[in-house]
Amino acid sequence: MKRIVIFASGSGSNAENIIGFFQTKETAKVTHVLTNNERAKVLERCKRLEVNSLVFDRETFFKTDEILNFLKKEADLIILAGFLWKVPENIVANFPNKIVNIHPALLPKYGGKGMYGNHVHKAVKNNNEVETGITIHYVNEHYDEGAIVFQAKTTLNEEDSVEDIAKKVHELEYKHYPKVIEDIILSE
Repeated sequence: MKRIVIFASGSGSNAENIIGFFQTKETAKVTHVLTNNERAKVLERCKRLEVNSLVFDRETFFKTDEILNFLKKEADLIILAGFLWKVPENIVANFPNKIVNIHPALLPKYGGKGMYGNHVHKAVKNNNEVETGITIHYVNEHYDEGAIVFQAKTTLNEEDSVEDIAKKVHELEYKHYPKVIEDIILSE
């Protein structure tokens, strides 16, 4: 059984969805959730779901090997679920094609530093896009430039608000992310 470690920075709805999906599977189990935000709601979800969590700071993540050493012992696959920091090169180098991210747009559009959450949805709305979606991709040393594993689209119309766009994208995330993670594990 593969061990999944999730990184999250916020509410943790995707993390909870992934944890729930793998609770009944033989392929993998979410063993830990790591966060850079001591006030993240994902910590409450972890407590309720009885999943180990760990909070770390910027210094620990970027200037030490503490998180890398933890991952080497505890993770077969690393999943980013609303994690906002760029993954340090030492972690990327030690986990090639073992770090997976989900982006709330159809990359390469609307990717890069600062393009997350409603920032993406506002840009999509402001550019009058007729579709948007999700991109699941491997993480490399650049924001949102790793190899694309999967994309799913949803259509938009002029009346869609930023909140409507976010809702459509979240539905795609919840539907596809856990299954694509399982497909990655099964293809190894």
